[in-house]
Amino acid sequence: MATIKTDQITRSLLDDLFGANAHRLSVRLWDGTRWPDDTPRAATIVLNHPGALRAMLLPGTELALGEAYLHNDFDIEGDIESVFDIAESLQQNVASLRARLRLIPRLLRLPAERRQHSTQRGRAELDGQTHGIERDRQAIRYHYDVSNDFYQLWLDSRMVYSCAYFGSPDDDLDTAQTRKLDYICHKLRLQPGQRLLDIGCGWGGLILYAAQHYGVDATGITLSSPQAELANERIAAAGLTERCRALVQDYRELNTSQPYDALVSVGMFEHVGQVLLPVYFRQAWSLLRPEGVFLNHGIANRTIDATRRKLGAASSFSDTYVFPDGELVPISTTAQVAEAAGFEVRDVESLREHYAMTLRHWVRRLEAHHEQALQYVDEPTYRVWRLFMSGSAQGFTVGRLNVYQTLLVKPGNRGTSGQPLTRHVWYNDRAQ
Repeated sequence: MATIKTDQITRSLLDDLFGANAHRLSVRLWDGTRWPDDTPRAATIVLNHPGALRAMLLPGTELALGEAYLHNDFDIEGDIESVFDIAESLQQNVASLRARLRLIPRLLRLPAERRQHSTQRGRAELDGQTHGIERDRQAIRYHYDVSNDFYQLWLDSRMVYSCAYFGSPDDDLDTAQTRKLDYICHKLRLQPGQRLLDIGCGWGGLILYAAQHYGVDATGITLSSPQAELANERIAAAGLTERCRALVQDYRELNTSQPYDALVSVGMFEHVGQVLLPVYFRQAWSLLRPEGVFLNHGIANRTIDATRRKLGAASSFSDTYVFPDGELVPISTTAQVAEAAGFEVRDVESLREHYAMTLRHWVRRLEAHHEQALQYVDEPTYRVWRLFMSGSAQGFTVGRLNVYQTLLVKPGNRGTSGQPLTRHVWYNDRAQ
């Protein structure tokens, strides 16, 4: 009788929560039965025990919902991205007082199962001053020092962990990432013998490409030792150690006595923190020669969402399990702070659709390598990346997230920029 009542309560909750989206989503209960029927749909939510909805929804927070997925209270089969539109409206509805008063009595009647959670991926626990150098090292290690082998399973062959640049939706990931690297080099108008600094170089894909194809002397910095080690192994294998290297160093610790010809930062900007943006851009200014160029590539939120400065609130899933201390700012803020540091903003380009496509490639590749991934990480860790990348793809698709390449110039004497009159060299010719 208790099982029948639990089944009835669960189905009544599903009617209330997902009834309007029954054509888009199916739910499989712990006993194998389905709601609303047996018709195949793009995605299926699997409730793994009778108390699953209670674990998912009773706390009423994004974090609790994410943790219920990590700990296998429920699973998502099929197209996980398609669930996020529904999940966003669900969270808003559950968070409302009226909805909670309607739902809580039934949720409390579901069993409160005490499940043991053993995982490599605990909540991020950082010490020290927010965005201090040591705390930033902890934050970077938390996200990037998971396993080089894990990342290698689903990134492209160069291990570029940032938005690719697609010429066509049919491009494979390697083609699109190589096009992105070349596009950046074109925008910087790199010349043989120039000195390039990559702030947040990851596994070294860009510095290696620039050294190989543009003849520059390239230095990359990262706070992740495993990233730097693999980057330097790849540089050595390419025979480029004399003019290409990856260092474990914070951007604030760099020596400014020998200015660079060009600076680039791809996918690191989100870790800086809004309060330190003036420090970041002033340091970049000091690291560049006059007429030097800085391409800053970073994710942004919208001005209308500016009150939610971080990747989420303090208790968000992303801040807790993905990017601790990560912050997004509107592109208008980025441009304003860069100008205050002395830079001239020469170009701003949105690659929003490109990032949604990139993330879909990553998710498909990760899912295809699920069993192999478990050789390097545990199931909850795998689920962190599957969840956050799918949710991010949906965010870029609907426009809640954006990504911009901002080209900045340090003006020379009498305001000279050294820049071409048109963008022709970016799109057609190799940089001259």
